[in-house]
Amino acid sequence: MEKEVKRFPVSHVIGFLASLALTFIAAVIALKTSLSFKAIMWIIGSLAVIQAGLQLFMFMHMTEGEDGKTNIINIAYGVFVAVVVVVGSVWVLTSGHAAH
Repeated sequence: MEKEVKRFPVSHVIGFLASLALTFIAAVIALKTSLSFKAIMWIIGSLAVIQAGLQLFMFMHMTEGEDGKTNIINIAYGVFVAVVVVVGSVWVLTSGHAAH
């Protein structure tokens, strides 16, 4: 029965700093560039997806546990359900007026 030694959470600090950097990069791109609106939205969206993945791996310990594949499959299913709900909602709300 070994006593677990508490170590400094280096990966958490790195993940936090990387998340801050991605947020500041998105803010600078949104406020200080002369790119088109569409390009800015694509860049910010891409940075948001990268940050979400980073946080899943660094803070949520997605690959830890008995079977890391199960966690990844569960996350993929959750993303699929979220996309279906959002796309379905937008589709219903935007095409409903055509029937009237």
